[in-house]
Amino acid sequence: MGNYLQTIEHAADYIQERTDIRPQIGVTLGSGWGLFADTLEDAVRIPYREVPGFPESGVKGHAGEWVFGYLNEKPVAVMSGRFHPYEGYDLRAVTLPIRVMKALGIGTVILTNAAGGINAGYQVGDLMLISDQINLSGMNPLIGPNIDELGERFPDMTAAYDPALRALARNVAVEKNFVLREGIYAQMSGPSFETPAEIRMLRTLGADAVGMSTVPETIVARHGGMRVMGVSCITNMAAGMLDESLSHVDVMETGRKAADKIVALLTGIVAKLG
Repeated sequence: MGNYLQTIEHAADYIQERTDIRPQIGVTLGSGWGLFADTLEDAVRIPYREVPGFPESGVKGHAGEWVFGYLNEKPVAVMSGRFHPYEGYDLRAVTLPIRVMKALGIGTVILTNAAGGINAGYQVGDLMLISDQINLSGMNPLIGPNIDELGERFPDMTAAYDPALRALARNVAVEKNFVLREGIYAQMSGPSFETPAEIRMLRTLGADAVGMSTVPETIVARHGGMRVMGVSCITNMAAGMLDESLSHVDVMETGRKAADKIVALLTGIVAKLG
């Protein structure tokens, strides 16, 4: 356990040596969300491979770097790309950036992802505010001995996605004049896309969108007492919803097309955060 704490501390120390920016807001960018990092002013970029103890993101469309900078004069830390269990990483590695954010003094995290739409009322390119989650990955990052310095043994997940932050996001969407969906996000393990039968199951369970990330990060953030907001970009309709095949190329293309809306939402949210 001590080694994991040291890994967190060494990573945080290294980052603080590389930049004097001290943010209280952290953002994790999923597939298709990467352009947001380019909006930061006075940006300092730190590749993951340079941070002690950090793995590297190998998924196309994930830049694989920290970006520290200012947005509306507010210091922000951005993870441009994340790690996934389907790449072979255990959940301690997957959630290490959240632990490091906490060690850096960040108290609010915005987690974004690309997701498949299950709700028939959604359209490709919609943004969905996550109201709750269903963990069908078969994994939990808190399994094993609890590290009391990082959080309590049994964290409450009743309001995993902060209600006040969700209200703020809804207000931003109204101001920016675009529709912001709100629904339940389910995580499957990946990397294969879900089957039509699995999507029917997820719809029966009440899921509105499905993806391959975010849930472990949310659990760890809540374990550490952080406030969480989650936003999905509906980059495709899930398997069986339409008569077409699924591909990661299409996911990335939809993210690019939704870039203006993505940047407007995140910029507006950061501007309103205290």
